[in-house]
Parts: sequence; structure tokens; C-alpha cells
Amino acid sequence: MNIIHSIPENIFESIGIAAGLSACLVIAIQVYKEYRYKGPSSLSNGFIFGWVFIYLFWCFYGIRFNTIALWLTNAVAVVLQLALCFIVVRKRKLYTSKT
Repeated sequence: MNIIHSIPENIFESIGIAAGLSACLVIAIQVYKEYRYKGPSSLSNGFIFGWVFIYLFWCFYGIRFNTIALWLTNAVAVVLQLALCFIVVRKRKLYTSKT
């Protein structure tokens, strides 16, 4: 554990931001794929809305403990996940009205 404690906090923050933004890229890819796919979504409400609350929690946790890597990347994740929610809900309304 001495190795971990010897690394400066700003290095951990930088790596955390890079890792968090990489995770956001994965969400952005899912948002793009869901937007482009013309069929109904197979994502469950528990999945799409559950992740909003998870990302919100970690965003608030980062704000509470002044951890930029947590609040910044999770704030981006919340926005992306809300976009995914909007797309999925919109597609469900569109496909249920056609049947």
C-alpha cells in the first residue's frame, strides 16, 4: 500500500477523469446505437433509469468529498444516461402507438 500512498493526488484525479470519461464513451456509444436503431428498444426501464440514480449518487458523492474525477465524469454520465432514457421512452411510445 505504500506505493499507492506515494502517488500524488493530482495523478489519481487525472487517471480517474480519464477512466471516467472512457466509461462515458461507452454510454455515448450505446446512446448512438439506440438512436440509430430503427426497431423498438430491448433495454428495460430498471436498467436505463437505475443507472441515472447510480450516476447521480456518485456525482453527489464526488461533490460532497470534492473529488473532481467523480463528480465531473458522473455528471457527464447522468446527461448521457438521461439522453438514453429519452430515446428509449420515445421509441416505446412510437412503437406502441403503431400496434
